[in-house]
Amino acid sequence: MASCGCYSVNFAVNPNKPLTSPPPNQLQPTPRFSPAKLPSLSHRLSQNLSRTHFRKSKAAPRLLVAASAEKAEPLRVMISGAPASGKGTQCELITKKYGLVHVAAGDLLRAEVASGTENGKRAKEYMEKGQLVPNEIVVMMVKERLSQQDSQEKGWLLDGYPRSESQATAFKKFGFDPDIFILLEVPEEILVERVVGRRLDPVTGKIYHLKYSPPETEEIAARLTQRFDDTEEKVKLRLVTHNSNVESVLSMYKDLTVRVDGSLHKDEVFSKIDSILTELLEKKEAVLGSLAA
Repeated sequence: MASCGCYSVNFAVNPNKPLTSPPPNQLQPTPRFSPAKLPSLSHRLSQNLSRTHFRKSKAAPRLLVAASAEKAEPLRVMISGAPASGKGTQCELITKKYGLVHVAAGDLLRAEVASGTENGKRAKEYMEKGQLVPNEIVVMMVKERLSQQDSQEKGWLLDGYPRSESQATAFKKFGFDPDIFILLEVPEEILVERVVGRRLDPVTGKIYHLKYSPPETEEIAARLTQRFDDTEEKVKLRLVTHNSNVESVLSMYKDLTVRVDGSLHKDEVFSKIDSILTELLEKKEAVLGSLAA
């Protein structure tokens, strides 16, 4: 967290006169907030900020006043959801509105391999042998991405990661604790219907759905293909794996988890997420305001 901006109040001191405050136009009082009244979701944040402020201000001169223009810390969000839960769509909407750095482990892995970074080279060795990339390599990739300046300044949205308790433990060790963990919940029958009905346009790369988002023309419809793993049998196996993994991760973030009904229309889902994130930002600003008072 950046150090609080401060300004000093200078005025002459006459030993024959009592010390008085400066004129009102030189110093405006900062509104006070009570962190004790904040909901439990921001309680840990409040405690952390309070301790940081106390350490920084303990030895400060009496006439130093914290500037109220100091910005609150950016959002740090984790989001998880089963295949076809609409997580990708929600990540796009969240990133667009809040300007967070979107970090998806799969995309990051492919980018690192393509750019030939040290982690990318190590990962490529496993991929060329048809082996899974070890957790520690992917964790380090994500850690380094979240440590970059844009992620620290803008905040981050970690998409579908961590996927296991060991990965979540590693992130805690590195100090990457989210403000909130969003879980999109969708009934299995709806997930299966969404997956089985998906079709890919090999020409444009656009994804359609035979029921929810049908192709615009018969020409497009004629060339659509179905991914080999978009079958009912395959998707149910993927759901078993997902459910097993997500439960272990949720145990690490149970106090920060917010469950959102992902079976609703995408705009309704985002409206709920938007309200949650807006409220979280307001709490951060309220905590900062109470410390600056």
